[in-house]
Amino acid sequence: MNWLKLRRLWHPAPLKPNYDTVIVGGGVHGLATAYYLARHHGIRDVAVLESQYVGFGGSGRNTAIVRANQRTPENVRFYAEGLKLWRVLTDELDFNLMFFNCGNLNLGHSEAALNGFRMAASTHNFLGVKSELLDPQQCAEVIPGLDISDRPAFPIHGGLYHPPGGIVRHDAVVWGLAKGAAAHGVHIHQGCEVRGIDTDGGRVTGVRTSMGRIGCNRLGIMAGGDSTTIAAMLGIELPIHPLTIQAMVTQPLKPFLHHVFSSGAYHVYANQTLKGEIATGAHMDPQVNYTTDATAYYLKHQAEALVELMPALRRVRFMRVWAGLADMTPDMAPILEGDLGYGGLYLDAGWGYFGFKSGPVAGKYMSEYMASGERPEILKTFQLKRFLENRYSGETAAAMKYGHWG
Repeated sequence: MNWLKLRRLWHPAPLKPNYDTVIVGGGVHGLATAYYLARHHGIRDVAVLESQYVGFGGSGRNTAIVRANQRTPENVRFYAEGLKLWRVLTDELDFNLMFFNCGNLNLGHSEAALNGFRMAASTHNFLGVKSELLDPQQCAEVIPGLDISDRPAFPIHGGLYHPPGGIVRHDAVVWGLAKGAAAHGVHIHQGCEVRGIDTDGGRVTGVRTSMGRIGCNRLGIMAGGDSTTIAAMLGIELPIHPLTIQAMVTQPLKPFLHHVFSSGAYHVYANQTLKGEIATGAHMDPQVNYTTDATAYYLKHQAEALVELMPALRRVRFMRVWAGLADMTPDMAPILEGDLGYGGLYLDAGWGYFGFKSGPVAGKYMSEYMASGERPEILKTFQLKRFLENRYSGETAAAMKYGHWG
């Protein structure tokens, strides 16, 4: 028994009737915010409530790709800082997050796509984030096995190579953040479902849960696709739609794919895991839903897309398939907000394709926001009121134009 206790990354804590801060959501965003609140701001009277187990939602149901090759300057700066945090957190948490800086290659299949790449590369390099335009032959040198002939339905015209990007082990991130948060006094309560929110005088005063009522001064809603239902408990309607994203892995292969690659035309992205599996995913299901069911349609789609781009994979078998929920806003940019009509209420949701890769940097700045009550400058572009003012982010065009999936 003592040996088992020594191996636990964090220990169950007794549920207190009151906390200074309650965070709903035991994924990478909620845990990162709790960690930074405790470590950087000295706010340790914090409870993280997770209805299932930590990492159950999108944090454990993604393909673990991280990058900073978005289109808009605001997003590039934000995600570039996020990329730098992986190494910092590995040291701070004393936990191997398995960050692999392998680089990302986005494939372009038309002159329009290449024009988008040129604009993106100019933005990235102007902001000090390295990206470069490659011709088809250079793409094949980066990703051996790519078919750069005119055989594919959408031949490869070139690519945008982003060396700073890579992959991180998603469950290691969740475990490491939970370990670090608990070490600084944060209580993590798994199997604790939020069923209602109490307010008084225009302020949040507590939450009603499956384990009883918990009082609090501050409440953070950071529950991914479930954030809309939790906000609705206060009558807050969010412009967020939960959509299913499916992913899968092949049988293990000898190492040959040393970078992440993606294609907007084929709606596919892929990388090779440490176990040798090809992890691959596609675009979201078109209909709004809360399911995490996998479908034969996407298995077929992924097989056809991968074989079209890399014919050598023709006889490789898929071994596992899974699906996760993405909380998508109309402009594919998140809502990071503390002005929701109730004092002490904060929201971190609406990440769509970018949820996993943004967790630590969002947690860093949301913790600053919650601790001080002052919105950090870097978060101002992600206010909820932008939708009322028709100030939509430019990321929608980026994803549609050159395939920022994964």
